[in-house]
Amino acid sequence: MLIREATAADWPAIWPFFHQIVAAGETFTYPTDLTEEQGRDWWLLSAPSRSVVAVDESGTVLGTAKMNANHLGNGSHIAGASYMVDPAHAGRGVGRALCTYSLEWARAAGFRAMQFNAVVETNVHAVQLYHSLGFEILGTLPEGFRHPQKGLVGLHIMYCPL
Repeated sequence: MLIREATAADWPAIWPFFHQIVAAGETFTYPTDLTEEQGRDWWLLSAPSRSVVAVDESGTVLGTAKMNANHLGNGSHIAGASYMVDPAHAGRGVGRALCTYSLEWARAAGFRAMQFNAVVETNVHAVQLYHSLGFEILGTLPEGFRHPQKGLVGLHIMYCPL
Protein backbone atom coordinates (compact mmCIF):
# COMPACT_ATOMS: atom_id res chain seq x y z
CA MET A 1 0.00 0.00 0.00
CA LEU A 2 1.23 3.46 -0.92
CA ILE A 3 -0.04 6.68 0.67
CA ARG A 4 0.42 9.71 -1.53
CA GLU A 5 -0.91 13.22 -2.02
CA ALA A 6 -4.46 13.23 -3.39
CA THR A 7 -5.07 15.15 -6.59
CA ALA A 8 -8.19 16.30 -8.40
CA ALA A 9 -7.68 13.29 -10.70
CA ASP A 10 -8.29 10.99 -7.69
CA TRP A 11 -11.69 12.47 -6.90
CA PRO A 12 -13.67 10.24 -9.32
CA ALA A 13 -12.30 7.20 -7.41
CA ILE A 14 -12.92 8.77 -3.98
CA TRP A 15 -16.43 10.11 -4.59
CA PRO A 16 -18.33 6.79 -4.83
CA PHE A 17 -17.26 5.54 -1.38
CA PHE A 18 -17.18 9.05 0.08
CA HIS A 19 -20.80 9.50 -1.01
CA GLN A 20 -21.79 6.04 0.27
CA ILE A 21 -20.28 6.72 3.71
CA VAL A 22 -21.70 10.24 4.04
CA ALA A 23 -25.16 9.29 2.74
CA ALA A 24 -25.35 6.41 5.26
CA GLY A 25 -25.20 9.01 8.02
CA GLU A 26 -23.56 6.66 10.55
CA THR A 27 -20.08 8.11 11.11
CA PHE A 28 -19.70 11.67 9.82
CA THR A 29 -21.41 14.88 10.86
CA TYR A 30 -21.61 15.94 7.21
CA PRO A 31 -25.03 16.55 5.65
CA THR A 32 -26.22 13.25 4.17
CA ASP A 33 -27.26 15.05 0.97
CA LEU A 34 -23.81 16.56 0.39
CA THR A 35 -23.23 17.20 -3.31
CA GLU A 36 -20.20 15.93 -5.16
CA GLU A 37 -18.87 19.47 -5.56
CA GLN A 38 -19.31 20.22 -1.85
CA GLY A 39 -17.63 16.95 -0.91
CA ARG A 40 -14.67 17.64 -3.17
CA ASP A 41 -14.26 21.16 -1.77
CA TRP A 42 -14.48 19.92 1.84
CA TRP A 43 -12.13 16.96 1.35
CA LEU A 44 -9.40 17.95 -1.11
CA LEU A 45 -7.47 20.50 0.94
CA SER A 46 -4.64 22.73 -0.19
CA ALA A 47 -1.34 23.34 1.59
CA PRO A 48 -0.48 23.71 4.36
CA SER A 49 -3.27 21.19 4.99
CA ARG A 50 -3.01 17.84 3.25
CA SER A 51 -5.28 15.28 1.59
CA VAL A 52 -3.95 11.84 0.71
CA VAL A 53 -5.06 8.56 -0.80
CA ALA A 54 -3.99 5.03 0.03
CA VAL A 55 -3.57 2.99 -3.14
CA ASP A 56 -2.69 -0.62 -3.83
CA GLU A 57 -0.08 -1.87 -6.30
CA SER A 58 -2.52 -1.48 -9.20
CA GLY A 59 -3.28 2.14 -8.27
CA THR A 60 -6.77 1.42 -6.91
CA VAL A 61 -7.80 3.98 -4.28
CA LEU A 62 -8.48 2.06 -1.05
CA GLY A 63 -9.10 5.02 1.23
CA THR A 64 -8.38 8.66 1.85
CA ALA A 65 -7.56 11.09 4.64
CA LYS A 66 -7.43 14.82 5.17
CA MET A 67 -5.22 16.57 7.72
CA ASN A 68 -5.25 20.15 8.88
CA ALA A 69 -4.96 22.50 11.81
CA ASN A 70 -7.95 21.72 14.03
CA HIS A 71 -8.27 25.35 15.16
CA LEU A 72 -7.13 28.75 13.97
CA GLY A 73 -5.00 31.41 15.63
CA ASN A 74 -3.72 30.55 19.08
CA GLY A 75 -5.12 27.01 18.78
CA SER A 76 -3.45 26.27 15.45
CA HIS A 77 -0.80 24.05 17.06
CA ILE A 78 -3.40 21.25 17.37
CA ALA A 79 -3.94 19.06 14.30
CA GLY A 80 -7.11 17.35 13.15
CA ALA A 81 -7.75 14.60 10.63
CA SER A 82 -10.54 12.60 9.03
CA TYR A 83 -10.43 9.23 7.29
CA MET A 84 -12.58 7.28 4.87
CA VAL A 85 -11.89 3.72 3.76
CA ASP A 86 -13.73 2.24 0.82
CA PRO A 87 -16.01 -0.40 2.43
CA ALA A 88 -14.91 -2.82 -0.29
CA HIS A 89 -11.41 -2.65 1.22
CA ALA A 90 -12.27 -2.58 4.93
CA GLY A 91 -10.35 -4.83 7.32
CA ARG A 92 -7.09 -4.62 5.37
CA GLY A 93 -5.28 -2.08 7.57
CA VAL A 94 -6.05 0.91 5.36
CA GLY A 95 -7.52 2.98 8.21
CA ARG A 96 -4.57 2.19 10.49
CA ALA A 97 -2.10 3.15 7.75
CA LEU A 98 -3.90 6.43 7.06
CA CYS A 99 -4.14 7.32 10.75
CA THR A 100 -0.47 6.47 11.34
CA TYR A 101 0.46 8.57 8.31
CA SER A 102 -1.53 11.55 9.59
CA LEU A 103 0.14 11.35 13.01
CA GLU A 104 3.56 11.31 11.35
CA TRP A 105 2.55 14.25 9.14
CA ALA A 106 1.34 16.23 12.16
CA ARG A 107 4.58 15.57 14.09
CA ALA A 108 6.71 16.59 11.11
CA ALA A 109 4.60 19.73 10.63
CA GLY A 110 5.25 20.77 14.25
CA PHE A 111 1.80 20.18 15.74
CA ARG A 112 1.73 19.47 19.50
CA ALA A 113 -1.30 17.16 19.48
CA MET A 114 -4.07 15.75 17.34
CA GLN A 115 -7.71 16.16 18.29
CA PHE A 116 -10.77 14.52 16.80
CA ASN A 117 -13.84 16.65 17.49
CA ALA A 118 -16.63 14.22 16.72
CA VAL A 119 -16.01 10.47 16.81
CA VAL A 120 -19.40 8.76 16.88
CA GLU A 121 -19.38 6.43 19.89
CA THR A 122 -21.07 3.63 17.93
CA ASN A 123 -18.18 3.65 15.43
CA VAL A 124 -16.45 1.07 17.62
CA HIS A 125 -13.82 0.03 15.06
CA ALA A 126 -12.60 3.63 14.72
CA VAL A 127 -12.63 4.16 18.50
CA GLN A 128 -10.61 0.96 19.02
CA LEU A 129 -8.16 1.94 16.29
CA TYR A 130 -7.63 5.41 17.75
CA HIS A 131 -7.12 3.99 21.25
CA SER A 132 -4.52 1.57 19.88
CA LEU A 133 -2.61 4.50 18.36
CA GLY A 134 -2.49 6.50 21.59
CA PHE A 135 -5.70 8.53 21.54
CA GLU A 136 -7.82 8.94 24.64
CA ILE A 137 -11.41 10.06 25.01
CA LEU A 138 -11.43 13.47 26.69
CA GLY A 139 -15.19 13.61 26.91
CA THR A 140 -18.41 12.63 25.23
CA LEU A 141 -21.23 14.92 24.15
CA PRO A 142 -24.31 12.91 25.13
CA GLU A 143 -26.83 12.54 22.31
CA GLY A 144 -24.60 14.66 20.06
CA PHE A 145 -25.27 12.55 16.96
CA ARG A 146 -28.49 11.32 15.33
CA HIS A 147 -27.62 7.81 14.20
CA PRO A 148 -30.10 6.57 11.55
CA GLN A 149 -30.61 3.19 13.30
CA LYS A 150 -29.52 3.70 16.90
CA GLY A 151 -31.06 7.10 17.55
CA LEU A 152 -29.27 9.70 19.62
CA VAL A 153 -25.74 8.58 20.52
CA GLY A 154 -22.69 10.32 21.92
CA LEU A 155 -19.86 12.09 20.14
CA HIS A 156 -16.39 11.53 21.59
CA ILE A 157 -13.70 14.18 21.63
CA MET A 158 -10.44 12.27 21.28
CA TYR A 159 -6.88 13.48 21.81
CA CYS A 160 -3.33 12.24 21.21
CA PRO A 161 -0.25 14.19 22.32
CA LEU A 162 2.50 14.31 19.71
